[in-house]
Amino acid sequence: METSPLLQRGILKQANGHGTNANFNPRTRRSSIWLPHCVDLYIRQAVVLIEDAINYRSIKHYMDSRSLKLYRWYYSRTWQWVLNVMIVFILGLAFIERPSSLSVTSDLRYKACPWEAPCGLTETIEMLCFLTFTLDLTAKIYLIGWGEFWKCRWLIGYMVVIAFSFMDWTLSWTMLCKEHNIRCRRLLRPFFLLQNSSLMKKTLKSIKRTLPEIMSVFLLVVLHLCLFTIFGMLLFTRQEESETNTEWESYFRNLPQSFTSLLVLLTTANNPDVMTPAYSSNRIYSLFFILFSGFGTFFLMNLLTAIIYNQFRGYLLLSIQTSILRRRMGIRAAFELLSCQQPALTLSDDDMIECVQVKTLMKVLRRVKMDSYYRQAIIKKALQSHNGHIEREAFQMLFDELDKDRIKEHPPAPEYSSVILRKLQRVLSHGVITVGGNAVALANIICICTILVIDSRKTLSQRDDYYLELINCFFILCYLLEMILKIISLGWRGYFSHGSNIFDGFLTVLLLILQICVFATYRLPYPSWNPAKKGMLPLYEMAHLVNMLIVVRFLRIIPNIKLMALVASTLMDLVKNLRAFVGILVVVFYVYAIIGIWLFKGVIVSPTNISCSHSQIRKYSANVSVACGSYEQLGYWANNFDDFASSLVLLYNIMVVNNWQVFFEAYSRHTSEWSKIYFIAWWLTSSVMWVNLFVALIIENFIYKCDRSHGSSVSDMSLTDFETTVQLMFREHIPEPTEEEIISRLHENPHLHLTL
Repeated sequence: METSPLLQRGILKQANGHGTNANFNPRTRRSSIWLPHCVDLYIRQAVVLIEDAINYRSIKHYMDSRSLKLYRWYYSRTWQWVLNVMIVFILGLAFIERPSSLSVTSDLRYKACPWEAPCGLTETIEMLCFLTFTLDLTAKIYLIGWGEFWKCRWLIGYMVVIAFSFMDWTLSWTMLCKEHNIRCRRLLRPFFLLQNSSLMKKTLKSIKRTLPEIMSVFLLVVLHLCLFTIFGMLLFTRQEESETNTEWESYFRNLPQSFTSLLVLLTTANNPDVMTPAYSSNRIYSLFFILFSGFGTFFLMNLLTAIIYNQFRGYLLLSIQTSILRRRMGIRAAFELLSCQQPALTLSDDDMIECVQVKTLMKVLRRVKMDSYYRQAIIKKALQSHNGHIEREAFQMLFDELDKDRIKEHPPAPEYSSVILRKLQRVLSHGVITVGGNAVALANIICICTILVIDSRKTLSQRDDYYLELINCFFILCYLLEMILKIISLGWRGYFSHGSNIFDGFLTVLLLILQICVFATYRLPYPSWNPAKKGMLPLYEMAHLVNMLIVVRFLRIIPNIKLMALVASTLMDLVKNLRAFVGILVVVFYVYAIIGIWLFKGVIVSPTNISCSHSQIRKYSANVSVACGSYEQLGYWANNFDDFASSLVLLYNIMVVNNWQVFFEAYSRHTSEWSKIYFIAWWLTSSVMWVNLFVALIIENFIYKCDRSHGSSVSDMSLTDFETTVQLMFREHIPEPTEEEIISRLHENPHLHLTL
């Protein structure tokens, strides 16, 4: 920290007359002090406060010159990129650590010994990551001070996780890579991802608050399961005749088996298998299973989804309301900073209004790191001030531009002196080229499908690629002509301002390059043209690659169909703005995969030696007697917990819940019945909780985009040109913070000394 006053003692004495407390303490030198001789410092402080407001950051940090410089460096793209890269590195270590995932297949029958990282490689990468995180934590403590640090649980947890990871890393280093599965620090690595995202922390906090609210419905689901488990055991008891014991023997032999059978039926994964034996003996038994799944699956589970979303949405609104309050506080503090540089406007003898000069605001905005679209919108609105001054309410309204939907504007079309080009531009401006291009793309897809149907039963040597190559050449030339006409109509800048044109043009150029490579390698096509392999790829693979790109290019029709464009726009917004939910899913996958490796690695063993050929293995598997529908009979050998990558795939298969009972039955046979708790917990976490939340948020985003598309006055803009964020999705449902709340929070800030 600093050892000498930031400002000279003579200047500090003058601070009492400029907005600070009468009992000014020189120890507060790192806080914002309103001095007329420090205009540049005021400007830099206002810049940081506005950047905090734009990014919904807390303004509880030191405001002296040195701290401001460090603060802006900390939130610069360079440092944040380094931090994100280190997080990716430390999470990615799980793929190369023992047990390594670097093998061609995860199938236990065919899997060879994977590549193992040399001793010390992963530990060195870990140490670099830990040093980066330590530097990150040190910078945060320096910027906010120890007082604020001890109030933040996430930062305290950050320090504890780093310290524990250091100790566990030291233990691994002293053992010289002889430790195997149990490395406790691996379980804590996802914390670094959570800690680095404020929206992810808010989402996780909202999920945690939601859990108690849904327990009532969850208990009702458990009660439903328990009641029907008892009814099932009473109905399907063991009979004297073995032919009538199929239902009892397969699904209701004991209490745990009965409970899990009905739990799987709740997810419809074993329907109608679980009902078939009883239904075959007496059709009246079908009522038991219909009542169970009808009430449980279609009523209780959907009710649980609705309650999860409703409660989570409420808590998420509260979290986003905190973000809105942070923005208002940052803007208000910036206004107070800038307004103290000049006397207030005098309306009458007793009426004075604080204001900020427009030219001062222009200096600030030029330094602020923000999107150029919003910068220009704020500057344009600020220059509309008639007297060159902006009052407090007007200053706040300037930054309301940040809460508005962003509409991407396209540059004007070029003006040509040639009469022919002007006529061509006029014809193309009516959308003829777009309709014609879509029709050509559709015709290309139909031709490819026709050839695929004709050649579906032919071997590679029997196929004649002559006609396919002719068709590809013709349509690629059509695509190239379309691209040239669009560039003539819109100009280079106008063409590349449309995302659909960039997508279209990139694929067209790529198709042209691939086709030139085909001709350069195999010469021009002719009838019965099917040359042998030359170069890197055989002809049929290059042709298939070209055809796949043509199929992908057909997606260009999406922006031209209103509902489809709305769906595509919703999907793009989800990818860009709901990364917090995906991040939490990554964390959950990571933690469960590590625990799964600890619990189940090596539990299931391949029935044959890896030295056998594939045909010998298949012959051996056919001769071995296994239960129908079991892990072994279905050949699920690639789904296991023997390495990190295969664990992720297995967890995904369970999340989808199709045949998920096969996995926990196999692992319960090889371990114990208690292993089912792990799989049920994962199903509840992923399929019940997270997937339902994600589906509900997709609906919320779609409704928001649909309302905006119907209510927008910009009729000539594509739906895909509207951009939104999570905050904007819920902004209209969040009340504006009151003046008293903003002032109260500003007075609580230990680094600001304002007279409000």
